[in-house]
Amino acid sequence: MSQNLINNNDRDYSKSPIYKYLIVLSFIIAIGFQGWRTLFNNFAVDLVQLDSIQIGAIQSFREIPGFLSLLVVYLLLIFKEHKLASLAAILTGIGIMLTGVFDSFWGLAMTTVIMSTGFHYYETTNQSLTLQYFKPREAVLVMGKAKGYAAGANILAGIMIWILSQVPSISFKIQYFIFGGLVIAVSIWGLTFNPTKNLEHIQQKKIIVKKKYWLFYVLNFLSGSRRQIFVVFSVLMLVKTYHFPIEWITILFIINNIIGYFANPYIAKLINRHGEKKMLIIEYTALTIIFSGYAVFENGYLIALLYVLDHLFFPFSMGIRTWFQKIADPKDIGASMAVGFTINHISAVVIPVIGGILWSINRRIPFIFGVIIALISLYFTKFIKTKDVNYTNEH
Repeated sequence: MSQNLINNNDRDYSKSPIYKYLIVLSFIIAIGFQGWRTLFNNFAVDLVQLDSIQIGAIQSFREIPGFLSLLVVYLLLIFKEHKLASLAAILTGIGIMLTGVFDSFWGLAMTTVIMSTGFHYYETTNQSLTLQYFKPREAVLVMGKAKGYAAGANILAGIMIWILSQVPSISFKIQYFIFGGLVIAVSIWGLTFNPTKNLEHIQQKKIIVKKKYWLFYVLNFLSGSRRQIFVVFSVLMLVKTYHFPIEWITILFIINNIIGYFANPYIAKLINRHGEKKMLIIEYTALTIIFSGYAVFENGYLIALLYVLDHLFFPFSMGIRTWFQKIADPKDIGASMAVGFTINHISAVVIPVIGGILWSINRRIPFIFGVIIALISLYFTKFIKTKDVNYTNEH
């Protein structure tokens, strides 16, 4: 793993080969994953006929590869990092393609783990490459651009599903084949493209855990907990409690991503302008209100509105990574991203199963835990400190 930090503040980072590489792969991964996720709950509930505990268990299986993301460090002894990113993307496509073939609990669990292994290993290398090849003020803008393009990809995926779902002869199996095939095709291109040059700092190729990074680890753990409650239980509530059909869920995804397409790059600029600490305080305060609403409201349309607002605040978490980039030793970035990704998924392995059991008792309980997590996250923001950084000038 390597880092290419150029001192020219006025350079056009969008012309960098690594920028093109990361944007293209992130775009196609977003299409595939959004297709998988949009279809998942309706496929699992309507066709496979799984209950909330079984769905929670599969979501926990999905997070196991994320928990093992630190193994990326050892794979980099064999593969160059950008090659590993492409291989991980191909594996993601294979898992998506196979999803519709195995319409049983264990079959769905197996294909989910395959898809998730590729997805999480790609995300780990993507974050690492972004922080290594771009300066702090550039990195957050690159992440914002990538999230914006991913939102556009998600819109495209939603439109594709909307159109495909109107054709009775096109089954879940065919739709999964289409999305998985697209991911594989573009990822094979990634294997033929070399975006790296002018390599400088040689990255640590071993697991790194340092006391001075403790807050980065804590914030990643809490972020993973928050993400799981959103990903698993907010959509599950809309489908199982309020009986939203796949067309309505697709519309919600499209709305979220239209907002994200425009908002994500702007949020990145706000992080540069105001700093990570302020933006994370805003995020965690808003999440406290949103999760309280999930627990209290009993109107499907209000829950859908909260779902949209919840999604809007996801990009704020970019601040955790860019803050870390400012305090970390450059050679620690790659290995630390793998460790951070693993810590992010510790809670993700447990929460879906426990949350599924608690859901069967009362669907409000997982969201009450969400309120507690948001408040704890808000408390820890007071420990965020950076060296003197000027946030007033736009990059």
